[in-house]
Amino acid sequence: MINAFGYAAPSPKAPLAPFTFTRREPGPGDVVIEILYAGICHSDIHQVRDEWGGATFPMVPGHEIAGRVTAVGSGVTRFAPGDLAGVGCMVDSCHVCSSCQEGLEQFCDDGPVWTYNSVERDKKTRTQGGYSNVIVVREDFVLKLPASLPLSHVAPLLCAGITTYSPLSRFGAGPGQDVGVVGLGGLGHMAIKFARSMGARVTVFSTSAAKEKDAATLGAHDFVLTRKAGWGAAVAGRFNLILDAVSGDHDLGPYLGALKRDGNLVLLGAPEKPLSVHSFMLISRRRNLTASLIGGIRETQKMLDYCGEQGIVSDVEVIPVEKVNEAYERTLAGDVRYRFVIDGATIRP
Repeated sequence: MINAFGYAAPSPKAPLAPFTFTRREPGPGDVVIEILYAGICHSDIHQVRDEWGGATFPMVPGHEIAGRVTAVGSGVTRFAPGDLAGVGCMVDSCHVCSSCQEGLEQFCDDGPVWTYNSVERDKKTRTQGGYSNVIVVREDFVLKLPASLPLSHVAPLLCAGITTYSPLSRFGAGPGQDVGVVGLGGLGHMAIKFARSMGARVTVFSTSAAKEKDAATLGAHDFVLTRKAGWGAAVAGRFNLILDAVSGDHDLGPYLGALKRDGNLVLLGAPEKPLSVHSFMLISRRRNLTASLIGGIRETQKMLDYCGEQGIVSDVEVIPVEKVNEAYERTLAGDVRYRFVIDGATIRP
């Protein structure tokens, strides 16, 4: 076994604290990675506070992992010690169902093995995440990172990046397309960068007037303040695609009304309460309400390669692990531009 150290939530809603545990001994197909940076995702907060249910403790969160390979198993062919490597939201799947065969491991019929708060394929070993100093992952779920980009800014691409890149790619964002982004946070800021790089016209919807300048700096063409009465009428029937990255309760009606015929509203956030939709908002223009969940390993690698070619990274604030609880509170308050990333050098016993 490999001794590991990280920060864990000992129980629901409890502050994260130092935690010593073990990783499995690497097998022939495994890659051992020293974690250099770990992004903080809003879903980490949901999980450690058991807001979605089913959480187990102690829990080491973190599924935006950037690091360096320190050892590989005898059967590993794509990585060698010294290589840069990333780990996203998944560390395994069944490999045999139709979704896995199509490169959509996130929809594995048997359930993917999530990077933390999950169970390995042996059905008994609990997974622990990236707020730690080392991780052992089978080669199939390890990603190559662009050497041209700063690792601290690459880490959030493993979740925030692929979560926004995947639906933009799937629904054909590009020249001649109007794309809306609801919410300017960790996901929203990546959606702007990707949509703009693909050639689409980008509009940000936000409840905060203070975000308008940031939206323009990130590449958005237009900004809609949704606290303003009657804002929906000005954009009715305009958009081909809208990505909704809001995790709190909100009214979907005006965003559906902003879609063209056959337009798509894609949910990326996960509000705690069910959202209500009037059927005629869909029927009247054959609009589509759908959702998206990260991407498969092949698509995630494609996204990372694209980021390397385009020079796309996340805007981050790097923090020592000792400030993780403060970072959680600041994330909930919207006080981050736009992703916290933990410096792995500070995750030491």
